[in-house]
Amino acid sequence: MQTERKSLIPFHERYSSMTSRLSLTVLVDNTTLTDHDLCGEAGLSFLIETAGTKILFDTGLSGLFLANAGKMDISLRDLDFIVLSHGHIDHTGGLATLIRHLATAAPGKERPPAPELIAHPCCFWQKEKEGRKNGSAVSGEEAGQQFLLHQSKEPVWITEDLVFLGEIPRRFPFEQGEPEKRMIHSPDGKTGPDYLLDDTALAFRSAEGLVIITGCSHAGICNITEYAREVCRERRVADIIGGLHLLTPAPKRLVKTGKYLNRLHLNALHACHCTSLPAKLALMEYCPVQEVGVGMHFGW
Repeated sequence: MQTERKSLIPFHERYSSMTSRLSLTVLVDNTTLTDHDLCGEAGLSFLIETAGTKILFDTGLSGLFLANAGKMDISLRDLDFIVLSHGHIDHTGGLATLIRHLATAAPGKERPPAPELIAHPCCFWQKEKEGRKNGSAVSGEEAGQQFLLHQSKEPVWITEDLVFLGEIPRRFPFEQGEPEKRMIHSPDGKTGPDYLLDDTALAFRSAEGLVIITGCSHAGICNITEYAREVCRERRVADIIGGLHLLTPAPKRLVKTGKYLNRLHLNALHACHCTSLPAKLALMEYCPVQEVGVGMHFGW
């Protein structure tokens, strides 16, 4: 028989004093570890497990996340949720491969129920950067046919301690992006600058404070962190893991970001994917930057 799919946490259960544990496995990142038979690509994908719930956060640029999971003896057939940080191809490119993978049952077993896919409403809109398409190859309509699609600008509590943040308020002027380089096409045919409103993150309430899990942080890691603290009613931040979109940041932005992160007194900053080596070295002056690579396991 098929197992019953887990449901989202209702409002009255959101702020329990109990905290669960969370484990995170890096399935895809730009960086790989030595002495591991795993591959990397310009993308990101994490497997998250907490409170008996299995969540795939982003799918990387291709089907590589599935190949790496197989090499680590990790099954992705029993996912409860898929969460997309935003609609760019390096975070949604593996969706088609995942759809094909889930379309058939494992040998000797019935096909499991479809996982729920959580994303911002703009996630599947067509996107361009400097004239080149860089949005999801899978449309929202296709995603809705394959998954239980939940699109939300508002926070969505996945478990008692893990929340999808939804649309991030932009509060720090120095984290303003460059919308003139990006365009977005709405389903009604309108075209305009892409302010990357679909960029979001996860926040987990650990015993030591929040763990913030990002895809690219186009919304700005300071904006994301402040909103996570507000949504979770928790000021402490223990760790941040994911892309920070600091490839060639302006020196002023890098200093202000560093000072903000320094005030958090983080246990660790696991910056990866779209964070350049110079940016990591600069941030090391402000907080404990730690290594991330495909195959690494983290727990809080």
